[in-house]
Amino acid sequence: MFSEPPTPGPPAPDTPPDSSRIDHSPVPPWALAAIVLVSGLLVFGCCFCVYRKRCRRRLGKKSQAQAQVHLQEVKELGRSYIDKVQPEVEELEPAPSGPGSQVAEKHELGRLQYSLDYDFQSGQLLVGILQAEGLAALDLGGSSDPYVRVYLLPDKRRRHETKVHRQTLNPHFGENFAFKQEKLGDICFSLRYVPTAGKLTVIVLEAKNLKKMDVGGLSDPYVKVHLLQGGKKVRKKKTTIKKNTLNPYYNEAFSFEVPCDQVQKVQVELTVLDYDKLGKNEAIGRVAVGAAAGGAGLRHWADMLANPRRPIAQWHSLRPPDRVRPLPAP
Repeated sequence: MFSEPPTPGPPAPDTPPDSSRIDHSPVPPWALAAIVLVSGLLVFGCCFCVYRKRCRRRLGKKSQAQAQVHLQEVKELGRSYIDKVQPEVEELEPAPSGPGSQVAEKHELGRLQYSLDYDFQSGQLLVGILQAEGLAALDLGGSSDPYVRVYLLPDKRRRHETKVHRQTLNPHFGENFAFKQEKLGDICFSLRYVPTAGKLTVIVLEAKNLKKMDVGGLSDPYVKVHLLQGGKKVRKKKTTIKKNTLNPYYNEAFSFEVPCDQVQKVQVELTVLDYDKLGKNEAIGRVAVGAAAGGAGLRHWADMLANPRRPIAQWHSLRPPDRVRPLPAP
């Protein structure tokens, strides 16, 4: 008899996986390289931002220090003072009108380098136009024909222009322009105030070295005297006309009623004009004196008040008419 094969028992249950074991698969080399690269870029970006911020602070302090000019220090240097006012390149700003204002909305306009030299003894300002770079292209071909126009404000009639440089965005000019102090002449007049009578007397004595206004090299000068109160002209006088001369002699007196309590609130303005028989009389120069004036005008007024009843005469240099504004009431 054959023995029966053993009966197979029930299948053993599957052994559950051990949760304490973790499958540590190796990290690919490209992932490690990417992590290192990103970390390096972040560190470099942070360092660059910090460095750039510090550089901007230093540049701002440097530009502020260069922008401040003390005239007292300048005068101690000697006759002239070069390049401290503007030694670096300056960013161009869009003009109020023209093609540059449209280009400025999308692109930078460029930079201009210039120099300033002022001679205190001769009263001459020398402006040097050195070069420009990175100018905006205003022509269809992607270039420009740049030149520089220089004004001495507020008088826009006094201007200079450089030569035109064709088809370039980085022109080198190397040109200098001089603005000399305009000589208009001098006027001598006296002031006399009598407090008890409330009377102010202005005596126009003479003028000299007046600016030539006529074609023949002479002028026909006369003087207008205005009394101002609160910045408004309240009284007006004028001298006779002196024909064909740049050194007229007048010796003409004009009186104004000014109460004692108003003497610090009025000003006197003298204007020298050239008489024109056919056209408009043109102003040569102007002088203002009063308690609100400055310089020689204030000193002359103070001397008059310090010496009542005595005429105080003094020479004054004429200033351009558009630079003498009505003095505000003190």
